[in-house]
Amino acid sequence: MIRVLIADDQSLVRGGFRMILEAHDDLRVVGEAEDGRAAVRQALELHPDVILMDVRMPELDGLAATRELARAGSPARVLILTTFDLDEYVYEAMKAGASGFLLKDVDPPDLVHAVRVISRGDALLAPQVTRRLVERFMHGRQEWPQLAELTARERDVLLAIARGRSNAEIGAELYLSEGTVKTHVTRMLQKLGIRDRVQAVVVAYESGLVTPGEGVLDP
Repeated sequence: MIRVLIADDQSLVRGGFRMILEAHDDLRVVGEAEDGRAAVRQALELHPDVILMDVRMPELDGLAATRELARAGSPARVLILTTFDLDEYVYEAMKAGASGFLLKDVDPPDLVHAVRVISRGDALLAPQVTRRLVERFMHGRQEWPQLAELTARERDVLLAIARGRSNAEIGAELYLSEGTVKTHVTRMLQKLGIRDRVQAVVVAYESGLVTPGEGVLDP
C-alpha cells in the first residue's frame, strides 16, 4: 500500500486527486493539507510514502515545504504539482529535494503512474532533462565536501548517472551486476546526503565533476 498526502490550497483539486488515487487498491490517501505549513506537519505525523505538493500555497509554498521536509529527514518522496510549465520551477523543485514534477492537468493514468514511480525511489525526470536544466540554471560551482567520502567506484557510478546511464547500462560499463550497482547508488546517495538520482545529477554538475556539454573533469 502506497500512502499519499495531498497538499494543495484548493479543496476541489485535493478531492479530485483523492478520487483518482483511491480508485486503485495499492494507493491510499492518508491526509490532505491546505497550505505548506500543514503539509510539513502532517508529513511528519502521518509518514506518507509520497506527497503531492502544490508549488503555490499560503503560509509556506511547496518548494519551501519540500526543503523543510528534507532538513527534517522525512523519507517521503515529493511530487511537485503546478499549473506553471516553467523550467525555473522544475529546477528549484529538484534543488529543494523533490523527486518529480507534474502539471496539475496531468491525465489520471499518468498521475497514478507517477505516484508509483516516486514511491519506488525512482525519479520522474529523465536524466537528459535534468542535465539540460542544470546546465541552464546553475550559477557557478558549489563546494560538496561529501564527495571526498565516496569510494572510487561510487564516484564512477555518480558520473555515469550524470551522463544519463541506467543501472543496467552502468553495470555493463563497469562490469558489475545490476544489484551491485544499486548498492553503490544507495551508498553514494547516503554519503552525499541527497535523496535520489535527480539530485545526484545536480551535485555532479554543480561540484564541477561534470561540465556542461558532457565533458568530465579529471578526478
